[in-house]
Amino acid sequence: MSKVDQNATTNNARASDLAKACAKVMQVSDAYSHALGIRLAQIEQGLAVMIMAVDNGKLNGYGTCHGGVIFSLADTAFAYACNSQNQTAVAASCTIDFVRPAKSGDVLTATATMQYQGRRTGVYQTLIVNQDEKLIAIFKGNAARLGTPILDPSLEESL
Repeated sequence: MSKVDQNATTNNARASDLAKACAKVMQVSDAYSHALGIRLAQIEQGLAVMIMAVDNGKLNGYGTCHGGVIFSLADTAFAYACNSQNQTAVAASCTIDFVRPAKSGDVLTATATMQYQGRRTGVYQTLIVNQDEKLIAIFKGNAARLGTPILDPSLEESL
């Protein structure tokens, strides 16, 4: 392995560890996501995958998953992705397009990926699919960085 490849591997491992540490801090106080049964499946820098089962308590009056629940799943994945670089970020704006309904018994996966990240603003897309890989919704979130780290600076140096 060349020195360049070794450095890239080391940098990727450090970025992955940093993303995991940021997610761990976020999970501690993420009561709403816990209440919805949203679980973190994967986290990397600029990427988060969240999973949630649709039960009867998440259905609307038409017997399909409430749009607010799907939005919350997508927003959670977006939040973890845009905070994965140890820069506190919040949503500046979000939109969602519902493609098809989710039903009781479905297992939804939301994959948020960074499309652009500048010094202060970022754009992220979250795709929500069911267990059959059928697209349920497309979410776009614009993030604003607040200029503060998530982790204590001394902790980040130890990663």
